[in-house]
Amino acid sequence: MARAPSSRWPARAAEPRPRGPALECRAVRGPAELAAHFRVRHQVFVAEQGLFGGPGAGPGADRDGRDDDPATVHVIGLAGGVICGTVRLYPLDGSASRWQGDRLAVLAGHRRHGLGAPLVRFAVREAGARGGRVMEAYIQPPNVAFFEWLGWQRAGGTVRYAGIPHQRMVIGL
Repeated sequence: MARAPSSRWPARAAEPRPRGPALECRAVRGPAELAAHFRVRHQVFVAEQGLFGGPGAGPGADRDGRDDDPATVHVIGLAGGVICGTVRLYPLDGSASRWQGDRLAVLAGHRRHGLGAPLVRFAVREAGARGGRVMEAYIQPPNVAFFEWLGWQRAGGTVRYAGIPHQRMVIGL
């Protein structure tokens, strides 16, 4: 039996979106946008959530080898022309068919604009356009219903990542 979308998230039907700033998602264009991508991630994951070394950790605490891999796609989300969201995606195991998305972040003051869904959808489309057949992500439990609303499915149980539980989720591309 089909499950109704969570009441926390609007139905997928074409409900008119409240007027707000224009939203845009795209791969970073140059060093300034990449630096902004990293600043958003640092603010959300390190300063706000206390991950990757906590609030006192310096810039780059949430970075890893994936950030230097040329196959990684760093994405920015803009609301009204202001960079306030990020996600990154990359192929897994040297295979263009399996992709992972992570580091989805939207600055606290901009979360009311609804930028998270366009960022996730952009990452899914981009991975598919690059030959991906499936994408996976590790999602913090409070965000699982949001990803299910976007069409993702749970895959297995929770695992610890950066010291907190995460749910592995997948979506076909």
